[in-house]
Amino acid sequence: MTNSASETPKLTEPRLSASLVLINSHNEVLLVQRNPQANSFAGQHVFPGGNFDAKQDTSLEWTAIRETFEEAGLLLALSDTPSTSLDIDFTQARKDVHGGQTTFSTFLTNNNLRADLGALLPFTTWVTPPAAARRFRTEFFIAFLKDSTSGGLHSGRQEHLPTPDGGQEVIQARFLRPESAIEEYRNGKIGLLPPQYYILETLRLILTGSSNTESQRNTVQMLSRAAFGRMVINPKFLRVNNGVNQAFVYEGDELRGGPKGRLHRMVVGRVGTPFSQMNLQRNFDLFTQCPVEVDIPKL
Repeated sequence: MTNSASETPKLTEPRLSASLVLINSHNEVLLVQRNPQANSFAGQHVFPGGNFDAKQDTSLEWTAIRETFEEAGLLLALSDTPSTSLDIDFTQARKDVHGGQTTFSTFLTNNNLRADLGALLPFTTWVTPPAAARRFRTEFFIAFLKDSTSGGLHSGRQEHLPTPDGGQEVIQARFLRPESAIEEYRNGKIGLLPPQYYILETLRLILTGSSNTESQRNTVQMLSRAAFGRMVINPKFLRVNNGVNQAFVYEGDELRGGPKGRLHRMVVGRVGTPFSQMNLQRNFDLFTQCPVEVDIPKL
């Protein structure tokens, strides 16, 4: 007799990870380009982030701040004392933390700093589809860089100018307006993945103008505190439009049990990486109609 269980492919358990959507005062979002030789998301433009490290991370917020420091050289941290000297060799510190010579926590403690965990706001969670060889459950956070570092350290000597990590994980780091990033993607200049495109398109509608305002920051905060911030997206790859198109269909879409006519999907022009074409179709109110999955992973 055939053992059907042995014939069923074992699903890969998604690894916990975190990513930080960092916005500067010019309404630009930090994007890093992954090393083309990287095991995951090779060559793609993503928000800085990485896997939860149980040996040194106390939370996913901590992971997001640590990875942003390692990959882009930007540090969201506060000084325990206003007089703390910021004469820190960030380049060497990044190498030491990334290489395991010291922990991120030790680096902060030795320089009288503490991670600014309170600056991070939840901004959706994405789970890689089951068929993928490498799966992640990535919690995205969003935060605003402050112009002044008088009340705390936010970028050190970099003065809000990100730098790549020497090619260890990323080869480029820069701030881009959401609409500029989407335009570069559509013109084939950069590669994006569905979660990044989804979030950039969401922010494009909010971060208008060349400098962010209190009203815009409040809107982002309200969106985070609403169901949107807790929304867990488990994409399902389906044929749509009578089989003409392929799409990642998200929770709440009419094809996922949502009301008739409800659209929540990313129509893609090509399966794989990079996605040559993406078009977000979403026709519901983000503040009041987001589907929410109550599923809190164990760290």
